[in-house]
Amino acid sequence: YGHSNQLRQARAMGDYLIVGVHTDEEIAKHKGPPVFTQEERYKMVQAIKWVDEIAPGAPYVTTLETLDKYSCDFCVHGDDITLTIDGKDTYEEVKTAGRYRECKRTQGVSTTDLVGRMLLMTKAHHSNIDEDLDYRKHTDNFGKGPKGHSPWTGVSQFLQTSQKIIQFASGKEPQPGDTIIYVAGAFDLFHVGHVDFLEKVHQLAEKPYIIAGLHFDQEVNRYKGKNYPIMNIHERTLSVLACRYVSEVVIGAPYAVTADLLDHFRVALVCHGMTEVVLDKDGSDPYEEPKQRGIFQLVDSGSNLTTDLIVQRIIKNRLEFEARNQKKEAKELAVLEAMRRLEEEKH
Repeated sequence: YGHSNQLRQARAMGDYLIVGVHTDEEIAKHKGPPVFTQEERYKMVQAIKWVDEIAPGAPYVTTLETLDKYSCDFCVHGDDITLTIDGKDTYEEVKTAGRYRECKRTQGVSTTDLVGRMLLMTKAHHSNIDEDLDYRKHTDNFGKGPKGHSPWTGVSQFLQTSQKIIQFASGKEPQPGDTIIYVAGAFDLFHVGHVDFLEKVHQLAEKPYIIAGLHFDQEVNRYKGKNYPIMNIHERTLSVLACRYVSEVVIGAPYAVTADLLDHFRVALVCHGMTEVVLDKDGSDPYEEPKQRGIFQLVDSGSNLTTDLIVQRIIKNRLEFEARNQKKEAKELAVLEAMRRLEEEKH
């Protein structure tokens, strides 16, 4: 949702937004292994409602040539600095030419922090229990505590405001002739599996109006266990609202899809993906009511990506990240050692 917020701000600066997405190779070279494949990332970015077009395989350094190729007047980036592998500002050329604009970075979120939450697998990030010291000790390593070295990767707690929700919401009421479709879930770490599902649901009607019900953190933790959800209800709300297939979000939807809910929103269809449906606290089927009304439908997204799989990718990549940093450090130390020896030989 931090990325979405940047794209929302960029779109507001002009009339047509083209988003350049790097290849896996480019990212691995400059930043480390990406979590998602380039195909997944192309699809994800395309699904954000402020994006008009994507430029696949965009170069890591934005040049005037790239801007001209896509007939862009200017490019937009967040107010944090991005450097190439050799430490140069990747936007130097377009800044000099006066074809660069800046938008505000979203407070309280960074990929680094999310990765930290996944690696720690602790519930402290979305509960009111006093954070255990173990968690606090680790968050410092992820640039969140007072020891965070960089003002950009340092993370403050995300603070939801009604203004932010309004900026993300479509504000469109259902129109006569719209088919109102209800889907519910955690929608944690909003990813391409969710996008594929919502896109399929969107195709079920000529004029779909999709309402996504998001369960509260405690509810998600009851049926998912471990330290889920990784993102709290506020973060999940913005992530889902940014998707072009979603018209409205119910924040803290009841786990059981009730008659009240169906009547209130005039729901014509209730959809669920192919993932397991955990029974409600009292052992009942949360989809009992829509099933009785004959308006329940299972939808196969064709994607096998789950939040669990993403966490596994992160944990697998953690070792790659660590190895890469150790290599870099070893090289730097070797250079220092060589310089020290040269000095000694001089004396």
